[in-house]
Amino acid sequence: MGTSLTPEFWRLFAVLLATTTAVTIVLSATLDALYLRRQRRRAARRSTGTGTPRATTLPQRPAVRTPVPR
Repeated sequence: MGTSLTPEFWRLFAVLLATTTAVTIVLSATLDALYLRRQRRRAARRSTGTGTPRATTLPQRPAVRTPVPR
């Protein structure tokens, strides 16, 4: 029971393949753009001081070195 693949089948196959490829590319680009936008917003929020509190800085100590006997 072999069936031959008609030119109509190949035309439809090509249309469906092109459509799914285009949808995949557009969806991927959209999700990438949303992800980058989210990262940039988080970075901007971090630099303005809102969000998580920053750690306090330690006081600067002078660099005093004691010689070690040999």
